[in-house]
Amino acid sequence: MHTVVTGESSGVGLRPVSDAGAPDGPAHVVEEAALPLEVASTADGSVRWTWDDTNNWYPSLLAAGVRVDRSHDLRLAHAILRTSALTRRTALAEAGPTAWDRLVPTPPPGGPTAVALSRPERYPGAEPLFELDVVPRRGSAGPSARAGLDASTDRPVRPGSSGSPGGGAGTGDRAGADAPGLVPQTPADPLTGPTGFDGPASPDASSDPLDPVTELVSQLTAVKDSTDPGRLRLLLAAESAGALAAAEMHHAGLPWRGDIHDQVLTEALGPRPRPGARPAKLEALAERIRSALDAPPSLNPDSHVDLLRAMEYAGVGARSLRKWELEKLDHPVIAPLLEYKSLYRLYTANGWNWLDTWAPDGRFRMEYVVGGVVTGRWASTGGGALQLPHSVRRAVVADPGWTFVVADAAQLEPRVLAALARDERMAAAGRSKDGENTDMYAGIVAAGAVDTREHAKVGMLGAMYGGTTGVSAQVLPRLARAFPQAIDLVERAARAGERGEVVTTRLGRSSPPPDASWATVQASAFDEDAGADAQSRARSQTRSWGRFTRNFVVQGTAAEWALCWIASIRRRLWALGVVGEGPAGLAPAPFDRRPHLVFFLHDEIVVHAPASVADQVAHEVRDAADEAGRLLFGDFPVDFPLSVAVTESYAEAKG
Repeated sequence: MHTVVTGESSGVGLRPVSDAGAPDGPAHVVEEAALPLEVASTADGSVRWTWDDTNNWYPSLLAAGVRVDRSHDLRLAHAILRTSALTRRTALAEAGPTAWDRLVPTPPPGGPTAVALSRPERYPGAEPLFELDVVPRRGSAGPSARAGLDASTDRPVRPGSSGSPGGGAGTGDRAGADAPGLVPQTPADPLTGPTGFDGPASPDASSDPLDPVTELVSQLTAVKDSTDPGRLRLLLAAESAGALAAAEMHHAGLPWRGDIHDQVLTEALGPRPRPGARPAKLEALAERIRSALDAPPSLNPDSHVDLLRAMEYAGVGARSLRKWELEKLDHPVIAPLLEYKSLYRLYTANGWNWLDTWAPDGRFRMEYVVGGVVTGRWASTGGGALQLPHSVRRAVVADPGWTFVVADAAQLEPRVLAALARDERMAAAGRSKDGENTDMYAGIVAAGAVDTREHAKVGMLGAMYGGTTGVSAQVLPRLARAFPQAIDLVERAARAGERGEVVTTRLGRSSPPPDASWATVQASAFDEDAGADAQSRARSQTRSWGRFTRNFVVQGTAAEWALCWIASIRRRLWALGVVGEGPAGLAPAPFDRRPHLVFFLHDEIVVHAPASVADQVAHEVRDAADEAGRLLFGDFPVDFPLSVAVTESYAEAKG
């Protein structure tokens, strides 16, 4: 049963709605201060609390020490159902623009972003989990996406991943109904996106009000009328559970020792400078840079334009300030400049100002944006949670008597690909043997597909991301012979994208269609007077979009696996109950005596737990990974092994 939460002039409205979308009892209004007690009275999990945006309601409940077991986030669900190929014939998908299309994520109240939004002149802007031109889900006449760089690895970003509607008898599946990874366009062509599906129309300037009850009924109807209700129900439940977990991680915070952070900064940069001044070591390096370039004292190394001009005058020969290009040059300025760039990054991204802003009370409270990336991966509105330098991780220390359980999924995306494609030979390459986890890339070598682990890794990444040169191109034919189903899946996804079609994840999140400019460029290549440049531009654009959809098949489904993993961990940790022995943690209620999630990054989680239950927590985290695999892929024999560390310091867990 759903209880729809609405803001009323006299308090908070609570409207019971059945899972079929019918009224299920009398509506009533309670005072806002009474809402936590009302929610706590249904702690048995029988109610799915339904609201416009989790961050509008859940933080105040947590502040009162009340945890919600299940929820339905209407904003997140609307974004999925509006554009899913599984709902393309439903009234919700075909409707004109509404106010729900224009909703944007609400930042946690009282956090740096919420404060900055009230002071636009200091708004820090959005910080994606990885640098990708995120495709708007709503409110855009035409989405676009491109590959960027993963700021944490300097690897090409995987712009999306779509999973399989078919293969595997997972929860709510139509066993074997569709080709894995792609949504049928017509019965005759089961490989591509839906015919004529261009996503919902762009919103106009109408100001229709939000009606959560009507929206919930519309969403429930869309799921019921979709081509695969079971998959969508699981996706919406997982997405909403992720929103609850994100709010809880913000509430509890990641333990952060400010004194250790200050020590790290002082060792690297020198003492904290006065406002407006550089730290001593940066200033010394700036002097060395000026000296090496024979530049005046006015040269500011923070200005790329001025610095490149000075380097040109000095004959350095640098065309940019990229690290890989500078390292090729032989000039006295290179060494101090590279060191300056490294320390400057630390100072600006995680320096004293960061410490004052993001961890003033001994907790780093990440501001996650659930589903903030088009593939379903999370984003962040600031704080750099995704790019914490190893040196700064030294400040992440568990509370006295507590410890961290750090777990990350090994080679998640290749394993997801094997399961999506139902490629049993590829899945076997990563299957645990004799109770020991198997490195999938080593397993690919053992299967005789390629000669070295490095070739296996580079080749598989190339298959998923569209690598067409170097070692990747050399080994891809061998991988295609060894694992034809897996390689065929990503190839078909790429071809679908090149045709401007839509692909869809395992549970039903669809890639956006290319925008109008894409179609214009493609059409111009066929003009009678089209030159070689126009044709080349069209081919390049086509290949780029194909790389996007190729990876959307994998990354999006991996994100769904991670959501199910988080939801399972969250439920299991709460079931462990209150830990009476040992000291209470410094997190606020209701987590002061309970193990709880404090950090998530794509395929990695950190649980903060009383030391006495750390082994139990590690066991539950592993079982949750197995459960996530079963939810998505049924009984298909694919393993999702974890690397698990129990440690009081996050830096030690990450080597």
